[in-house]
Amino acid sequence: MGRSRRLGVLAVGGALALSYAAQTAPAYAADEPVAVTQFSMVRPTEVRYLWAGASGLRYTLPQNGSSQALWADYEGVTPPAHPGPGDLASGADVLTGRSGGVVTQQHHATGVTAKVTVPAEQTYLAAVGWSVLTKDAAGALHVLRAGDDGATRDIPVTGLPSGAEFTGTVTTGGSVRYLAVGHRVDGTVSTGLVDLADGTLGVSIAGSGTVLFNDRWLIVGNRALRTDAEPGTAPVTVSSYLGNPLAVVGDQLLSGNAEFLPVGERPTLQATSLTTGVRRTLVDNSYGAIAPSLDGGALATGGADSDDWYVHRITAAADGDATAARVLRVPALRASIDGLMLAGGELLMQGNPTNTGGVNSVYAVPLDRDGKPAGRQTFRISVRDVSPCLGGDAACPQLEALGDGRFAYLATGADGTETVRTANSATSYANAPTGDTKGRIGTGTGRYVLYNGSTPGVQKVADFARGADGAITLSRTRTAAAIWGQRLWTPGTTEGSVVAYDLKAKRNVATVDTGAPCIPSELQAVNAWLYWSCGSTGPAGVYDRATGRAIPVPAGQGRLADGYLVREDRTSHALLLTDFHSGTATTRTVAVLPAYDKNTGGHTGRWAVDRFGGHIAYLTATSGEVALVTAKVPTSPLAQLEAQTEAGPGPTTASPWQPVWQLNKPATWTLKLYGGSGSVVRTLTGATAAAAVRASWNGVDDAGRPVARGTYTWDLTAEPRDGQGPALSLSGTTTVN
Repeated sequence: MGRSRRLGVLAVGGALALSYAAQTAPAYAADEPVAVTQFSMVRPTEVRYLWAGASGLRYTLPQNGSSQALWADYEGVTPPAHPGPGDLASGADVLTGRSGGVVTQQHHATGVTAKVTVPAEQTYLAAVGWSVLTKDAAGALHVLRAGDDGATRDIPVTGLPSGAEFTGTVTTGGSVRYLAVGHRVDGTVSTGLVDLADGTLGVSIAGSGTVLFNDRWLIVGNRALRTDAEPGTAPVTVSSYLGNPLAVVGDQLLSGNAEFLPVGERPTLQATSLTTGVRRTLVDNSYGAIAPSLDGGALATGGADSDDWYVHRITAAADGDATAARVLRVPALRASIDGLMLAGGELLMQGNPTNTGGVNSVYAVPLDRDGKPAGRQTFRISVRDVSPCLGGDAACPQLEALGDGRFAYLATGADGTETVRTANSATSYANAPTGDTKGRIGTGTGRYVLYNGSTPGVQKVADFARGADGAITLSRTRTAAAIWGQRLWTPGTTEGSVVAYDLKAKRNVATVDTGAPCIPSELQAVNAWLYWSCGSTGPAGVYDRATGRAIPVPAGQGRLADGYLVREDRTSHALLLTDFHSGTATTRTVAVLPAYDKNTGGHTGRWAVDRFGGHIAYLTATSGEVALVTAKVPTSPLAQLEAQTEAGPGPTTASPWQPVWQLNKPATWTLKLYGGSGSVVRTLTGATAAAAVRASWNGVDDAGRPVARGTYTWDLTAEPRDGQGPALSLSGTTTVN
């Protein structure tokens, strides 16, 4: 069939006539993302507390480079009333500010203010609640408070030991009734509590160390004394605890931020009872700043990780116990993204979110069927010895999500040769040395990855079989090529023909006439769709092997998915989706990307497409942020692309049977094993890893008893997660030996 005929009209089944004229995208508005997520820094965001009251808190997030003060009120908390400066307890919701000799006091919940004027002969020392502490020229201390008439009331501090000298040290704590002051007598330094109600000095503890107090306790170093202790009462020694003393709430001494932890232990906020010595964990995985609150409680940060990090409000119960509750979610800081992948409902992001030097790593975020994040960011594996990007790369870094939970990339060794590497787990790689240099990954699915070497004419297929290191299973002359499942698609010897080579059977199994008016210079394959292109300027098309339809699509660097094609217009930076699932190609704009990027565009650099029944992800103009959009294209029926079900020794607990079925999209599955009598001996269930079923049977029945030797029939039923199309049923046999 000659070129002239193909450039004119092609008849398929006598019903479709096609023209390969260039197509342009209609001026559609960009799609609204279904979700926006981010690549989060691993270390949780630091919180610096500026004020902690009875109804809310004021804080900054210094790690984000901003000193802006932020406010948060406690949900479900009734703000305290405002009787006035005469009621010290209501000062637990008071903020203070000072300008010259005037201290302004504002009740946060009601907004009512009072002012205290510091006499000219006195020096301001500290303020808490409705009270201000000053020192006169003779060194005597005074408590100042606003009166009902607006005048400033002066209460001299009394009760200091004879000959005591104020050291200049004043400490605030979890109280609006007391302030801690340091004083020295005959060279001995002590810390005592000034009762702000009447100015008397109450309990004191000699010595140095961290000073903590509330309305119940004064703690100095490792000694503690009740605030209502009789004169002459000796302090008690605080029992040992893990970490640094941070606050006292009720009868509980809070400690944490340990400088050293035993291997495997997480930093926690501990509460040690000052009455019983019992210690318990109050907030798991907690570190960072802690602030006593004016109402006798405290604020502390903690959570599972940086994406699950909270301010916890710790409050005292009437019996002296303490409880912690989340009051504010602290957003994680964003890290820079160097590469994107999307496969089987899982977003993979590459970069270094550790704030330290070293290699980049890949982190995963699971997505639900609608393309929205369905879980937190988790570490997948570090990527080492990554091959450098080449000039003119259309997709860099070179990453290929394989649809089975793994991804492939190229690593360069000390000798300069490249290895195709797949990430098997968080600690292990599988490697397939190529013996070539400066190559590129063509495509890949499951166990098979295509490698195009820099040596003219070199093309190889790396096979990463179940649980094994990789190996080059095929070397051939380089042409356009695509891998989908266990089939390698390459051009035939005539225009438009494409040949399927079975990588397992090691033979050609099909030849398809795509209708292309050339020997394709590019091929991609997904399910029944074959994409071909005659070059950067086209023409280009998609052939539907299920119906025999040939569909022209716009030319240009693109990425084939299930029923659609995505490409970036490098002039307008529009991300364009061409939907051809119905047999007619229509194009819409799904996003407008930033005008700048780190590479020349293309998938894996700043956008990615899920070939396994999913959606599209792209980087926004905000560093470290990823938007997700729905393809709005029906997916293909659930199908098996490849399987590894061979029986091995056993199976046993140490060496179970671990079959793998590579599917074309995510699913939930049930695997039943039948004995010789036809009865079910074991039922296993689960969800795919990306789009791969990975089961494990240790040779025991549902009651946990080892089964007899022999042949067992298995039935696998998989239900598509997206609800589109029927369930998939597969069957076979395995042996127990």
